[in-house]
Amino acid sequence: MLRLLDAFCERLSASPLSQAIQSTDWVIPTVQTVHILAVAAVMSSILMLNLRLIGVRARSESVASVAARFIPVVWSGLPVLLATGAILILAEPARALQNPVFILKMTLVSLAAGLTLACQIPLRRDHEFWDGSSSRRRLARLIACLSLPIWVAIVFAGRWIAYVQSH
Repeated sequence: MLRLLDAFCERLSASPLSQAIQSTDWVIPTVQTVHILAVAAVMSSILMLNLRLIGVRARSESVASVAARFIPVVWSGLPVLLATGAILILAEPARALQNPVFILKMTLVSLAAGLTLACQIPLRRDHEFWDGSSSRRRLARLIACLSLPIWVAIVFAGRWIAYVQSH
């Protein structure tokens, strides 16, 4: 399996697109800058939503109104992160695809997106869902308390990738 991944990474690295990215000085810094700005937008939006779910911020606003303001930033930021991340992978395929921290990061992104959906989907049926019973408010706090450290771990994993050598 590792040989197949090695061969795939070598082919990808030798591709004309990867070679163009690698040989153009401004591409990687520009893509990294956009990636970091998208991380900041997504993280700040997640933070604001989760602080409302916990009950620390914007208590006078419904969860639905806070979600309506911040969740679109999350869902529009994630494709930007995917696109810029794909370009960074194309530049150095083995650095990411053979790195266990990259796999950890992608797993955490899936979990975090699932928790965001778990918050958002009930609001489609009932705008007051999370503002209702105490059991729903407790569940909202639980979702937020799980979500926040996962999103923070995603950021740490993203930086950690640079410091972990692939096999």
